[in-house]
Amino acid sequence: MSPRQHFDAEWLRLREPVDHRSRSSDLLFPLQTAWLTYGWSRILDLGSGTGSNLRYLAPKIAADQEWTLIDSDASLLAAVDIPEGVQGVRCVHGDLADEGINLIKETDLVTGSALLDLVSHAWLERLVCAVETARCGVLFGLTYSGDLQWFHVNTHDTDHSETHPLPDDHSDDTLVRQALNQHQLLDKGLGPALGPTASAVAEALFKAAGYRTWHRPSPWCLGSGDSRLVRRLLSTWEEAALEVEPSTEAHRIREWADRRREKIDSGRFSLVVGHLDLLALPPDRKVV
Repeated sequence: MSPRQHFDAEWLRLREPVDHRSRSSDLLFPLQTAWLTYGWSRILDLGSGTGSNLRYLAPKIAADQEWTLIDSDASLLAAVDIPEGVQGVRCVHGDLADEGINLIKETDLVTGSALLDLVSHAWLERLVCAVETARCGVLFGLTYSGDLQWFHVNTHDTDHSETHPLPDDHSDDTLVRQALNQHQLLDKGLGPALGPTASAVAEALFKAAGYRTWHRPSPWCLGSGDSRLVRRLLSTWEEAALEVEPSTEAHRIREWADRRREKIDSGRFSLVVGHLDLLALPPDRKVV
């Protein structure tokens, strides 16, 4: 990824447990079956950061894994924590625009987490072409879908156990959500980003290439136990909305953010942030 889209290690640390619990388990069986049936061993993780995707996926597939992690931020790669039992891990400091695509020919499975909504249609077409040529599989998790929903809960929902939380709609939720989704379409370093449409666009491109696809929701379901993460999200959303909305809306956006911070501080909230997971396998490798 280019320097225009930078994620610090603290943000990645905060989101990792939420990412892992949110991933769709429905995709694991067809992936595991393909992995064993075709003797796969090589995995390329695009935009790997500190290796969260490695730590999520490695325990869930067979041994003899050879991972290549590529990221444009050398400091994040230096902080990669390799899970026990994984021997072959190579870290590549490079750009996804070219080097990331070029590495696909050397892999059996291409993965990425929270990546697709940041890329352009042109880059995604190049990726699909490279994947099709290599006849490898792909697994992209946690692509932002554009959906945000706040709820009121009656107790501190640290374990997300509230059975029937009540919708907690603010009059300016729509304004901020639309502004955020517009901001998601800006260039994040790989051309004009696909934003919330990315996972559906990717599935369509892989289907057009003859691939079999599995597409499942993987929403973040956040409660008071995730307050530090939610505060970071809120600040990011506020900044994004202020960037794309006219200055005449600044007061509304800041007031909205202040009210949401009060709700977070009370602990009586839950928040659902929509994401999607996508698995695509080559057409001649029908495993289920």
